[in-house]
Amino acid sequence: MNTTNNSVRWVTVTDDDAGQRIDNFLKRQLKGVPKSLIYRILRKGEVRVNKKRIKPDYKLLEKDEVRIPPVRVSTSENLPANAKLDKISNLEHCILFEDDYLLVINKPSGFAVHGGSGLSFGVIEGLRALRPDARFLELIHRLDRDTSGVLMIAKKRSALREMHRQLREKTVQKDYLALVYGQWERSLKTVNAPLAKNLLSSGERLVKVDEEQGKPSLTRYQLERRLGEMSLVKASPVTGRTHQIRVHCQYVGHEIAGDSKYATHEQLEHSKSIGLNRLFLHAWQIRFEHPRTGDMMHLNAPLDAHLQQVIDRLATD
Repeated sequence: MNTTNNSVRWVTVTDDDAGQRIDNFLKRQLKGVPKSLIYRILRKGEVRVNKKRIKPDYKLLEKDEVRIPPVRVSTSENLPANAKLDKISNLEHCILFEDDYLLVINKPSGFAVHGGSGLSFGVIEGLRALRPDARFLELIHRLDRDTSGVLMIAKKRSALREMHRQLREKTVQKDYLALVYGQWERSLKTVNAPLAKNLLSSGERLVKVDEEQGKPSLTRYQLERRLGEMSLVKASPVTGRTHQIRVHCQYVGHEIAGDSKYATHEQLEHSKSIGLNRLFLHAWQIRFEHPRTGDMMHLNAPLDAHLQQVIDRLATD
């Protein structure tokens, strides 16, 4: 169902909205309106800021006055057309912490953090659908689609800015659990190897260690438990490169179980034989300062039932 808002709206930009581009601001204000229409009304000058025409990349300032013209808006719930409602509604049960500034969930494996790459929706779109009245919901950081665990979302722009500062200054401590092949030596505490992205002709993105063109990349490791010919390790990335933990594990000869990009065919077959049908990489815990109070936060995301069953099975073999 579609309706038309017949009146011009004037919106005053708050501190939470300051700093973002006008096109992104309009996408939030005009939920259900196609992006093409948003850019059309920008080009035609129907959107004004402080009574002046602006470009789509204009960054809003606090107390800016934004003129939003009448447009056709979808009044249906903003659920993605092909989204599985049960998958989205399950996100409500994944919440680890929530207040006026942050929303932290235990992201399920197989759920992309945002739409794109052929996906019409991800975690952030699902949360916005669940919370249609939320004025601001933005990812603070990302996890690979196949990686489960702690994922932080900002509910205010001020919280997003502060958490990004902490990430840049490396004061956020992230710990992952990974089940890897081979017996990890307790003496192997760090992997310091530069990483470079490599886009294959198929469009698939792979990462490799590259001493010449790679970016500095450091991961700290700690052996948690030996499980026969496999090991459960804690991985704590100091830098935040794409696929960093996965490639560093491969680099030292301990591929992560179920890793369809970096493990061998034989290892993947073995993963299936122990009942593992996904990547065994889980964002286990995170420590940071609350963006508003400054209190030290320590949040833990338990392993899901599937990963725990794999551990239990290996422990009894």
